[in-house]
Parts: sequence; structure tokens; C-alpha cells
Amino acid sequence: MNGRIPPALPNIGDEEKRAVMDVLSSGQLAMGPRVKEFEKRFAEYVGVNEAVAVSSGTAALHTALIAAGVKKGSKVMVPAYSFFATVSTVLTVGAEPVFVDIDPETYCIAPGSLEGVDAVIPVHLYGQPADMDLINSMAAEYGVTVIEDACQAHGAEYNGKKTGALGDVGCFSFYATKNMVTGEGGMLTTDDTELAEKARLLRAHGRNERGQHTLVGHNFLMTDIEAAIGIEQLKKLDAMNDIRRYNAGVLDTELAELENTVKLPARIQGYKHVYHQYALRVPRDIRDRIISGMQRAGIGVRTGYSLPLYKQKAIGTDLDRPETEKACREVIWAPVYPQLEKRDMYRIAHSLQRFISYVKG
Repeated sequence: MNGRIPPALPNIGDEEKRAVMDVLSSGQLAMGPRVKEFEKRFAEYVGVNEAVAVSSGTAALHTALIAAGVKKGSKVMVPAYSFFATVSTVLTVGAEPVFVDIDPETYCIAPGSLEGVDAVIPVHLYGQPADMDLINSMAAEYGVTVIEDACQAHGAEYNGKKTGALGDVGCFSFYATKNMVTGEGGMLTTDDTELAEKARLLRAHGRNERGQHTLVGHNFLMTDIEAAIGIEQLKKLDAMNDIRRYNAGVLDTELAELENTVKLPARIQGYKHVYHQYALRVPRDIRDRIISGMQRAGIGVRTGYSLPLYKQKAIGTDLDRPETEKACREVIWAPVYPQLEKRDMYRIAHSLQRFISYVKG
């Protein structure tokens, strides 16, 4: 890639373009046969019985919460370090979020206990799975529903099992920067047929096949245009993830000499990280200068989530989650998406080396 390296770039090829043109020619633009095919293929890929396509990852989380019985008065445990939709959907359904800290190695949720909550949302952040054996064992002890936020973890695996098949229900996003994209769009995955049927009602105004509105739902429908893109993207997902993992490996190798200054993403036995983001830590006092220098060099390095969820203006809760606070001050994201070639990864790595050495003095 010559010139500027953007932070993210959707990997769209001729197959997706042809698939969209086929849908446009068919006249069936709204939800139709492509959506059903996409659901079937995605369920098979994840390894579950049911997949329900919706309009976004946020819609997937929102629908999953309601379908799982989360409502006003419920308590839902969420990590304090994540994208805002992880908590906004909890608030939207009237439930109370319970913010807990993260594991500093994986950036994923680190619940001390699940006692007293009705559901937990482990986020497989940056493409790294959460510790699902721990979470599921505690959930079983207290009868807690496990809703995976896999919006950044398409194709990631935990002990040989894919994300989206590790809890009671999984939620995915196909936003334009994700590991696979449809522009917008989302998916629920589950083995619970009753939950899936309720989700199908909720995404379509609560209307059943007889035209009766049996629930109060939303318009969270995916279009056949989006599904057509998703079908083609799913065929390429493993290959695209392999390139992300290779690119991350180049950065790991080239930045290893900075181990006393930066902390690279964790590689854990039994976890398959798919690097939605390559998240590394740098000293907080030089982070902003590193980012500024990289961006001046035309390389789309960005800060991670700069505020804990509980400090967002819409929430404003007075809490202290120390590992979350540290991550918000220290994490940066470097590009590793599939269109980047090896020479691009060397450019990114060597530029990071140069700017880190420079600002350290």
C-alpha cells in the first residue's frame, strides 16, 4: 500500500459487487432469501443451531438482552472497558449495568463473582476471547445468562470453539471496520430455539408469520443487499483473519526489542486471537506524542478507548476500576487489516520504533 495507511479499510472484492448487483436486479432489496441463506451459513460457521440477522451489532445486543428476559430491575455485569454499545443497550432495556474491571493481559472482563446479577456480557475485545471457562462456571453457579459480545471477534476461538458458541447467545457486528463487513448489520447466534424465535419476532415489530404483533419489537431487519455482501465475506473470513494474524506476528517480531517500553498483545495457549485491532500499551506520558508522530507520517495509529464506560457523559458514575483506567491512558491501536502487505507492516513497525525512541529521548 503506497502513501497513507488508514486505520481501517473494508476488504471488498468483485464477488461482493456482483452479489449486490444480483440482488438489485432481483427486485428483492429488503429482507428475503439472501438473509435466510446468510443466517444458515453463519450458524454453520459458528457451530450453533440458530442465527438471527439484524440491522447492527447494537441491535443484536439489544435484541439478545430482551430475548433473554433482561428488563427493568435486572442487573447486567459489563466490562468497564469496551465500546459504548456494550452498556448503552443494557440501559436502553431498563436494566442496571454493573461495571467490573478487565484482565490487563487480554483487556477482557475479569469478574470476581457473578453473584447478584441476572446476565453478564463478556466482550471478546480486539478479537481476543474472554476467559469463558471461568465465566461459564460462575454463570452456572448463580443461574446467570451469558451474552457474548463478539462484535470484534468473528472467527476467534477459545479452546477450539468459536466465539458466538461459547455462551447462551452471541452477538456480532458487520460494521465497515470489522473483520467481516456488510456496511451495517449484525447477527445473534444461539442453540436456544425459543430465544431465537423470540429474537426473530423482536427484530420485526413483534409480528409473527400470521401478521399478528405478539410482542412490542423494533425494526431491526437486515436487507438482502447486506446479506449478499455478508455471504461473500464469510467465505473469505478465515483467510482474512489469517492475514491479520500474520501481520500481527510481524509487529510482534519487529517490536520485541521494545519490550521494556511497550506491551504487545497477549498470545495465550488455547486462544485464537483474530486482531480486530492490534492493541499495544505505551507509557502514558508519551502516548499522545507517538500517535501524533505516526499520524504525521501517514500511518493511522489511534488511541484505544480513552474513557471508561462509567465516565462517559451519558453515565457519569463515580467508580474506580484501576486496570481499565490504565488501559484508557496507555493503549494505542495499530493497523493490521488484510490489505496491508509485509512492507506496510515493516513501515508501521519501524515508524513506531523510531517515534517511541525519539519521544523517550
